[in-house]
Amino acid sequence: MLVLERLWVIAAFVFIASGLVDSLDGLLARHQGRVTTFGAFLDSTLDRLAEGVILGAIGITFAQDGIDWAVGACFVALTASFLVSYARARAEGLGIPGSSGGLMGRPERLVIVGACMFMGSVGDVTPVLMGVLAGLSLITAGHRVALVWSASDGRGE
Repeated sequence: MLVLERLWVIAAFVFIASGLVDSLDGLLARHQGRVTTFGAFLDSTLDRLAEGVILGAIGITFAQDGIDWAVGACFVALTASFLVSYARARAEGLGIPGSSGGLMGRPERLVIVGACMFMGSVGDVTPVLMGVLAGLSLITAGHRVALVWSASDGRGE
């Protein structure tokens, strides 16, 4: 809602605060010995939901401003972000280690999205950063696919 109201700096602070809480909840659960399989699943699922909502809200602001290429960049960034996460999860499910490589893991994506929000009212910085996020996330998704292909000897196993 803050992004849609273009309260960029406040939205960025809320985004960063929620990211810190998200990273601390897993740490706290491990410290208290309360880690569960469902908890890990729920955390990952809610992470994807949050990323989708934020990128969607930023995309809506681009659409309202008539910046069509930036709306497309949001769609690409969102899709690539999900592919990056899915490729890692699927590879781990198949027992293929080392599938978390690439430039744009979740922490790196969060940094760029946070920068997008902080710079939301500064010229064309936010659309350009969204384009960077989209491109690097696509490269990362491709890199993870290549890692899994290599680990499976490219035999489609």
